[in-house]
Amino acid sequence: MGWEGFEPAASRLKAECSTTELPTRVLCALTTITTGVGVLTMNYWIRSARVPVETATGEYGTPCQYETVDVGIADRHIAAIQPASSQAPPAGSTVIDAADRLLLPGWVNAHTHSMEMWTRGLIPPLPLELWLAELYTHPIQEVEQIYLAALLTAVETLTSGGTTVVDHLVLIPGHEIESLAAADRAYRATGIRAYIAPLLQDEPFEYSLPGGRTLEPSAAMLTTDVLALMEEIVQTFHHPEEGMQIAIAPTGIQLCSDDLFQGCAALSDRHNLCRHGHLLETLAQVKLAREKLGRSAVEHLADLSWLGPTTSMAHCVWLSDRDIELMAETGTTAIHNPLSNLRLGSGIAPLLKLRERGVNVSFGCDGAASNDGQSLFEVLKIGSMLHNITDFDYRHWISPQQVCQMASAGGARGLNCDRFGQLAVGQEADLVLYRPDDLSLLPATDPLGQLIWGRPGDVVDSVWVRGRRILRNGRVLGVDRTELMQKLRSYDGWLGVPDRDSTRRDRLEKLYRSAMDLPN
Repeated sequence: MGWEGFEPAASRLKAECSTTELPTRVLCALTTITTGVGVLTMNYWIRSARVPVETATGEYGTPCQYETVDVGIADRHIAAIQPASSQAPPAGSTVIDAADRLLLPGWVNAHTHSMEMWTRGLIPPLPLELWLAELYTHPIQEVEQIYLAALLTAVETLTSGGTTVVDHLVLIPGHEIESLAAADRAYRATGIRAYIAPLLQDEPFEYSLPGGRTLEPSAAMLTTDVLALMEEIVQTFHHPEEGMQIAIAPTGIQLCSDDLFQGCAALSDRHNLCRHGHLLETLAQVKLAREKLGRSAVEHLADLSWLGPTTSMAHCVWLSDRDIELMAETGTTAIHNPLSNLRLGSGIAPLLKLRERGVNVSFGCDGAASNDGQSLFEVLKIGSMLHNITDFDYRHWISPQQVCQMASAGGARGLNCDRFGQLAVGQEADLVLYRPDDLSLLPATDPLGQLIWGRPGDVVDSVWVRGRRILRNGRVLGVDRTELMQKLRSYDGWLGVPDRDSTRRDRLEKLYRSAMDLPN
């Protein structure tokens, strides 16, 4: 039986179920769900899982409370949540004994660049603009590298609590369609929910620096060619019904013309695509916006009708109060990338102020050469604690419950989607089951606090995406780890490519230091 027949029943059940024991959670004392067209049989029955109760979320000093529940998964969705019972599980269901284990909605890795896997741990401490110049001296040359990097990105996201990845994918010039196909193949192999957002630009790299238009420009694609390529990519690879979506993603005002933003907005509207990009990651980009646009980048994007509830923008470090107001007014999501912002010296995003003004915030690992990994555990820990030094009123600081909500429901909202991201009947079943018996979570105190504030090790037991179990006993079922390791090792010498242009950073450094008022 399809979900179409179940949905009205789910809506009715939400209204009828008691919420006296778990104030904000839908509880249904059911073993099977009867609809107008038959009985829905559970695919999975997760028994006696521990779940946090979302009471007074955001209220200072409220300790996390937990309840023990049974959760049923059927036809891709969460079909039942009920108080834990010793009764027999539904016939035909796969029973998961989750006693003492923590069950949470999956998190969203809302912004990354998978291809950077190939240079993680390599690039020296540099600000973004010079770091990029160094990154581009190590170009990916084989489509197989795109596949392997996406596969590893998915594995690291899944094993750190993520069920969705947004890959701002850098394509190999001249092999754009093959690059996209490789990433698509990798994400399908793992079963992760993926939004592939090809990184688009139509201006030369030199133009991303204040004063960069005085330099001899490198090659760049024509705007019309970029938009034509994206149309082909959407027609070929956009399959939301299969958990694989294409997002439209001009990289940012620093490398994109107004014509490209407007053309991408039209594509987004025509195909119902999410919008994505970078926004005011560095102080240099603030200076560039004044030089190029004569005003705030946020104001400019608002006038181009780029901002809105379908749009998520990464970093958002250098926002004015008016910028934050515009993001709140338009419903635009800010993606917090704390590790890369620290790694590149970009600054600390005004997370507390964004939340205070009502801006939706989610988390992203960013690329694995500016992080240098894909652990959501690290991102959530640093991304919450970091802001304790930006506001000494501790009642404004972020609790583990709030962090979890931002990473799950906030991540889904940033993708303009309300179908996943919550533990509630009717949601698509993107769920993560955590083991509390790993040494990193002992001795047992507060499970959620330990998960967010501690240093979780191998703690992910199982992951479901769209109701399908894709990770079991800590291992991604669609990936042969030994084979992946061997293939990655086979590229150990790839950095010695003969056409590496090691002078690129040298050409830009003097201009950068001048623009940033640094001594030469």
